Amino acid sequence: MIGFLVAGLVIGALARLIKPRKQNLSLLATLGLGLVGSLIGGLIAQLFGTGGIFELNIIGFVLAVIAAVLLIGVAEEVTGRNKNAV
Repeated sequence: MIGFLVAGLVIGALARLIKPRKQNLSLLATLGLGLVGSLIGGLIAQLFGTGGIFELNIIGFVLAVIAAVLLIGVAEEVTGRNKNAV
């Protein structure tokens, strides 16, 4: 469980480093997006047959970072729209 949280935080942090521009996301939001990204990456890696969803492997890790980058983009759009609507 602790390893899953640490991996989620690392994946979220890497995704924020890859994503251009500054993101207005808290540490908790980074952790959450990293965890969701790791779940998505693990599911896709499992579909490829490279391991289980909770196994740490290279393909799952790379896919998790890509998924987290995409999720950060979605989060930016959602929070950006909310700020412009007010």
